[in-house]
Amino acid sequence: MTNGFLPVSSQDMIDRGIDQFDFVYIIGDAYVDHPSFGHAVISRVLEAHGYRVGIISQPDWKDENSITILGKPRLAFLISGGNMDSMVNHYFVSKKRRLTDAYTPGGAVGKRPDYATVVYGNLLRRKYKDVPVIIGGIEASLRRLAHYDYWSNSLKRSILLDSQADLISYGMGERSIVEIADALDSGIPIKDITFISGTVYKTRDISGITGFKEETCNAVFLPAYEEMKKDSEKYADSFGIQYKNTDPFTARILAEAYPEGMFVVQNPPSKPLTIDEMDQVYELPYMRGCHPSYEDMGGVPAISEVKFSLVSNRGCFGGCSFCALTFHQGRIVQVRSHESILREAEAITKAPDFKGYIHDVGGPTANFRHSACEKQLKNGVCSDKQCLFPSPCKNINADHQDYVQLLRKLRALKGVKKVFIRSGIRYDYLLADKNDVFLRELTEHHISGQLKVAPEHISDVVLEKMGKPKRAVYEQFTKKYEKLNASLGKKQYLVPYFMSSHPGAALKEAIELAEYLRDFGYMPEQVQDFYPTPSTLSTVMYYTGIDPRNGSKVYVCKNPHEKSMQRALIQYRDPKNYKLVKEALIKAGREDLIGFDKKCLIKPYGNDRERFNKSANQAAQKSPKKKKTIRNKHAKKS
Repeated sequence: MTNGFLPVSSQDMIDRGIDQFDFVYIIGDAYVDHPSFGHAVISRVLEAHGYRVGIISQPDWKDENSITILGKPRLAFLISGGNMDSMVNHYFVSKKRRLTDAYTPGGAVGKRPDYATVVYGNLLRRKYKDVPVIIGGIEASLRRLAHYDYWSNSLKRSILLDSQADLISYGMGERSIVEIADALDSGIPIKDITFISGTVYKTRDISGITGFKEETCNAVFLPAYEEMKKDSEKYADSFGIQYKNTDPFTARILAEAYPEGMFVVQNPPSKPLTIDEMDQVYELPYMRGCHPSYEDMGGVPAISEVKFSLVSNRGCFGGCSFCALTFHQGRIVQVRSHESILREAEAITKAPDFKGYIHDVGGPTANFRHSACEKQLKNGVCSDKQCLFPSPCKNINADHQDYVQLLRKLRALKGVKKVFIRSGIRYDYLLADKNDVFLRELTEHHISGQLKVAPEHISDVVLEKMGKPKRAVYEQFTKKYEKLNASLGKKQYLVPYFMSSHPGAALKEAIELAEYLRDFGYMPEQVQDFYPTPSTLSTVMYYTGIDPRNGSKVYVCKNPHEKSMQRALIQYRDPKNYKLVKEALIKAGREDLIGFDKKCLIKPYGNDRERFNKSANQAAQKSPKKKKTIRNKHAKKS
């Protein structure tokens, strides 16, 4: 089928004359046929290559028959846990259950299991022992090798083993899934498909990658799983090796040993898509909405965020430690052509519910519209240094001209009132561009009252662990933004995002951030505690207390009460945080920030206030001129 949604039921099979699918795709999300949803992209790519795909969305994992409704596929079952890792989807960082699920009809919870990919895989193995099972999506991609799992506080095996799947298609899988499909279609057994980039397989025979002799070995052997379980430093070592092998041009094969002679082997990532290939992927015949069967349930909330947005790029050379993009999409930026984006924009303007506002034109980082430097598309990214951290590389191509031209074309489209940019903006990259045209046009045309940015912290100690630019860079950007707004006669503000309890952040650094917010005159409405998600540098630091980039020790806040204090300090003006803030200040030896001076974070309260005033008044009677000084001195004691 080239029109309409893909089949989701046995009745759809009858209506379309399909006796057997080539692939049956089991997904943890509701079925949304939009290019922002991974299952839509993979299924449409397979369809474009002549394969028949059926969708089973959110099967009842308590009922084995729920995964049999489309029958046995000719080639393989595919599994994706969803657009988010199922555990992040289900739980706050506090490990309390979320109350809604944006990827489920009506926002209902409980429609997918914890560790969805593993559960679906085992469900299939019980019903279909001889059918190949291929897993993909963000959950499988980031758990493809041994990984720290925050929710169980343990080092888990590769998801390939726990799910009983045969193969992982990791990263952005458009290339690898077609190569896998063609290999299966040609009659190659799944156990022999060990040669495709962007895949992970399991084997007990590693002779094919070692060549039997050490000098001819073309693989890197990571620390064994059992070694890493006993010694977390081994896991930090392993992740450091993995981090240097995420580039499709330079990465080597990685092999991880498990008991009983089993190895999990990761092939190098797939090559980045060309502009033409990106255009083809995003111009497949998506229905651009959720399946009509969900209408009576209120639709799927997640579609509202992307329905009138445009994907401009993928990949990110920003290198933030807490972000998994390096491991999933990679550091090489891939883009769509202006023509392709404009065609999609024109289609959006014809939607009956389009109000004239394009919500976003971007990707992981909106203002990345080409590779960081000329050599990346030929030789790959540097394995020993970052493009922007700790400062922009001298070879970086900081140029926004292409993005500016694209935005101008979109603004000129008939029916478009405003084009917003809501994807992240890297302000350090923006500052590296000697031409200010993009910042001027961003400020003048693409925001409305406020610009959201993510400095994440203000302490250089923490920022170094985050892989973010120093405080001075952010302050340089704020001054430039304020000056530009003044010249345009606009009153627009910055809304910064900050993170508490990231590795490297102790109370001292949290207080430093609170003092910055005091001077800045801003209190965030929301604060995000650091969330240790699979396969990020920051998560490895959290688990091991080691920075895998250099082996240095890192302070990690794991005590829930201290985490509460760090979070409260960011919102120190909120009365409900008073006790936590006071406790933190006393514990850190910063009682000087309790008092009535404008530099103080909180004032004495209750009995403390009475003692404070009594001491200050007694001292003032002796020397009225010293009243203010003495009041602040006594603030320390209170």
